[in-house]
Amino acid sequence: MVAVPEALAGLTAIPGVRTAAELSPAAAVSPASAGLLTVLPPLARLLPGGGLRRGSTISLAGATSLVPALLAAATRDGSWAAVTALPELGLAAAAELGVDLERIALVPHPGAELTGVLSALVDGFDVVVLGPVAVQPQLARRLAGRVRNRGTVLLKVGPWPGADLELRVSGRRWHGLTPDGHGHLRTREVTATSHGRGSAARPSSVRLQLPGPGGVVAAGEPRERRLAEVAG
Repeated sequence: MVAVPEALAGLTAIPGVRTAAELSPAAAVSPASAGLLTVLPPLARLLPGGGLRRGSTISLAGATSLVPALLAAATRDGSWAAVTALPELGLAAAAELGVDLERIALVPHPGAELTGVLSALVDGFDVVVLGPVAVQPQLARRLAGRVRNRGTVLLKVGPWPGADLELRVSGRRWHGLTPDGHGHLRTREVTATSHGRGSAARPSSVRLQLPGPGGVVAAGEPRERRLAEVAG
């Protein structure tokens, strides 16, 4: 049994979201697959095996918006997730993307207890999201070993030494405004690229609408179609 750090035990409850201390006992009995955690179909091509591989570390470069998108299908399918050091995570937007907030725990400000908080979360949750805080290489190696042993998925916003996979978002483009600047922003199209080790050594890219119509994640238009529309 891992002692729950004070940063987890003393959280103020947020409507629709339970604390890590409340969720840790339940998180250990997740019915998720022993090998892969489900992701939304538009994201599957970015990940080896089409899902989040248990025991892996994934860095998100310029891709905070991918956090709720990666959690959506996993939490709906019964996995438990914890998010720490990312106070700017928008819960309303996450729910709109499909995240089950009843299976999310938040530790917005771990402070000096970051190491203990991460260790406890890795032991108790299927997915742990770590915000853009600096992590020393020695601590990163130790936590990566713990992630592998526990079968957790660690998503790090920003660089992570020796990450198994890096996801990067670029080419952001909003749609909905007319040429004179009127209208409403409806969708944002981005290019998401993955590159890593082993089966992920060959880079893979997909176009995504993040968010797409109705706030959900959708596949972006193929490049050939966009060029044809411009030429027409």
